[in-house]
Amino acid sequence: MQIRDMQTEVHVARHDPVGRISPNVYGQLSEHLGRCVYGGIWVGEDDGVPTENGIRMDTVELLRDLNTPVLRWPGGCFADDYHWTDGLGPREERPRRRNMWWTQGRDNLPEESNAFGTEEFMDFCEMLGTEPYLAVNVGAGDPDEAVDWAEYCNYDGDTEITRLRAKNGSEEPHNVTYWGVGNENWGCGGRFSPEQYAEQFRRYANYLRGFDRVMADESLELVACGHITDSWNRRFLEHLAECVSFGQGTVYNLLDHLSVHRYHHSGSDTEFTDDQYYRLLARARQVGEDIDRAAEALQLFAPGTDIGIIVDEWGVWHPEAVFDNGLEQENTVRDALSAASVLDDLNKRADVVSMANIAQTVNVLQCLVQTNEDSAWPTPTYRVFDLYKQHMGATALRTVVDTEVRAVKSIGNEFNADSEHEVPLVTASASEQDGQVYVTLSNLHRDDAREITVTVESDGVTIEDAQALFGGLPADLYSTETNAERFTPEEIEAENHGDGTVVVDAPAGSTLGLSVQV
Repeated sequence: MQIRDMQTEVHVARHDPVGRISPNVYGQLSEHLGRCVYGGIWVGEDDGVPTENGIRMDTVELLRDLNTPVLRWPGGCFADDYHWTDGLGPREERPRRRNMWWTQGRDNLPEESNAFGTEEFMDFCEMLGTEPYLAVNVGAGDPDEAVDWAEYCNYDGDTEITRLRAKNGSEEPHNVTYWGVGNENWGCGGRFSPEQYAEQFRRYANYLRGFDRVMADESLELVACGHITDSWNRRFLEHLAECVSFGQGTVYNLLDHLSVHRYHHSGSDTEFTDDQYYRLLARARQVGEDIDRAAEALQLFAPGTDIGIIVDEWGVWHPEAVFDNGLEQENTVRDALSAASVLDDLNKRADVVSMANIAQTVNVLQCLVQTNEDSAWPTPTYRVFDLYKQHMGATALRTVVDTEVRAVKSIGNEFNADSEHEVPLVTASASEQDGQVYVTLSNLHRDDAREITVTVESDGVTIEDAQALFGGLPADLYSTETNAERFTPEEIEAENHGDGTVVVDAPAGSTLGLSVQV
């Protein structure tokens, strides 16, 4: 590895706005997998923790504090073998089905009880004040099933399906905006080629758009499943155009968002070398590159459209998270630092990123909340989301970081064709709202603290708040029920030079939030 010396300065260009940071960038994914839903969100009649309609209120309270904007459900791979009508009606009468992709609960059973279905999910979203994002079954379903679900959720008339909704306790529609047309249909969702998925997408989208135009308020936003490779997305978009259209517009009016997924790891969850520490951070930076390539494909095939990029699955997936343990892993400071880096990259691309969903909400992979039978606690990554939530809905500002760079040599083709990948040892993003500029930055160096100069384009600023996460904590420290408070933020000193320049000392492996009034 090499380190090249550069100054540690962060320049915030107030007069060069990027775009509004959609609150949905801070979304999450909850899948019927391991202890995410069953045990983490839903416990039914279990009186070990306070519940409301079977939903754990300790989990709800933690997620409420994050202002969770959007929640994707029921998957993930599970979505493409899920039939939504199975999760309706009296719980004791719901069919017990296979879960062909994952085992669930402590017993690791590949079975789905359907105790948690559409109405329970909508209850959960209402408790959180969050937008639901539903993924329809393309792999094992059909367009009619998808449209029926949309009718159940969104139609306010009098049909057999809306009467069924009323019978299940919801007289009023749920008004679901976001609909994913399948999930990873290049893999677990059917192993379609790009051309085959284009055929499937336009079938589903045609009928969902028709329903929305005639029976709803034309508010549905459809998400197409993309890939992290250039060729897949380009072949999909090219073939999508090869259909007969009628009326105004082009075939690209069928989609509002194109999604990509990115998981990364290096070493184990709690044991890793210095090389693996920085390699994980290098791999996390690929999320931003995936977005750039997807945006380039859209610009090539659908110029002039406002199709957004969604990263609706992202996060760290360590080797310890396997099928047999419900994809559970320890959640460390290193993982949280990688999340801060990704969120900075998402903020910087506010003009093209319309949503992102970390995987997953509770207990699974890079979760925000962990639970046992009688308590729930936040992970280090939760603390990062909490620190960053001030960016939600604000205007992203162009941010330039001059810092040391760590060069990580490529193993095979992990960084595409590049021989190495550069990791800036300070990452940052900034936003402005109502005269307040909020800067988040991380010192990613594992061992060394550093002085960081933040310059805001202003004659002067007033420092309102400065906080740091993880100062003095080792990178391999992970959250447990008994140590969760160790990851809370601490107030730090920030030196105001009076000319729009603020200097802070960032401990090794720390994430900072700096709020100034301009």
